[in-house]
Amino acid sequence: MSAEPELIELRELAPAGRAGQGRTRLERANALRIARGTACNPARQLVPGRGHRFQPAGPATHTWCDLCGDFIWGVVRKGLQCAHCKFTCHYRCRALVCLDCCGPRDLGWEPAVERDTNVDEPVEWETPDLSQAEIEQKIKEYNAQINSNLFMSLNKDGSYTGFIKVQLKLVRPVSVPSSKKPPSLQDARRGPGRGTSVRRRTSFYLPKDAVKHLHVLSRTKAREVIEALLRKFLVVDDPRKFALFERAERHGQVYLRKLLDDEQPLRLRLLAGPSDKALSFVLKENDSGEVNWDAFSMPELHNFLRILQREEEEHLRQILQKYSYCRQKIQEALHACPLG
Repeated sequence: MSAEPELIELRELAPAGRAGQGRTRLERANALRIARGTACNPARQLVPGRGHRFQPAGPATHTWCDLCGDFIWGVVRKGLQCAHCKFTCHYRCRALVCLDCCGPRDLGWEPAVERDTNVDEPVEWETPDLSQAEIEQKIKEYNAQINSNLFMSLNKDGSYTGFIKVQLKLVRPVSVPSSKKPPSLQDARRGPGRGTSVRRRTSFYLPKDAVKHLHVLSRTKAREVIEALLRKFLVVDDPRKFALFERAERHGQVYLRKLLDDEQPLRLRLLAGPSDKALSFVLKENDSGEVNWDAFSMPELHNFLRILQREEEEHLRQILQKYSYCRQKIQEALHACPLG
């Protein structure tokens, strides 16, 4: 890693009215970074993607479509997922997939020792409440241990600022707008179906070793970090498709824990110290299988109910059709049998 990493300043992204100035420079820099050999040629948009082996997604698949960006939900007919690259889409979107399969992605995980603490037995993750004097002392100790200029600093209002490093380990592709004008941060927060202006998308796979440093406040939340990262890469996928994890190495094992939306990463960084083994942050797909229904709007929830009703009616129709067919065959066999 270079001595002067590229930084993302989240304090400029928080107020809705200050997102205009300086935005063009960041977008242009990122467009040049990701466009080199990654974006699809418009002339090839109608060519189906090669190498995919789609199969029905598992029962715990509750995620967003990698093609259209809409939520995939259902009880029986959830969607399709490539067995190789994990590209996930609606049944209706299968014929429109133009991105070639990249094959299984080796992201350098340690499956033999890695444990997800959201599933396995809980591990003690200490997050004590610190007094102002303790915070000041912790910052001094933190700055004394680092060998770069990524210091933490205490503000007059009692908050503090500092840097966190996030490693992007995404298996599935992400989507960027096909047009030059990217969506606003407010569009990303609205989610699908709430005024999102981007309809034409280009999908590509992020480099597996992508790392970003973010300059954040102590009150910056995990969800805001995710939104800033997506904004940096011009990603138009719903932020709820992703989750921020904390990773720690303890006693020869690697532990992962998904952060809640309102958790404060910089506070966790301060408590753990600067060591990456003690704590690091990883952005992954939010494929836990759980659905936070409170995060959806009323129109979206009503739409899910309509989808559920249609799926139930179709499932009942298929079941009744099977029983009717079986009953018909039995009756034909009875009529064909000679009497006596």
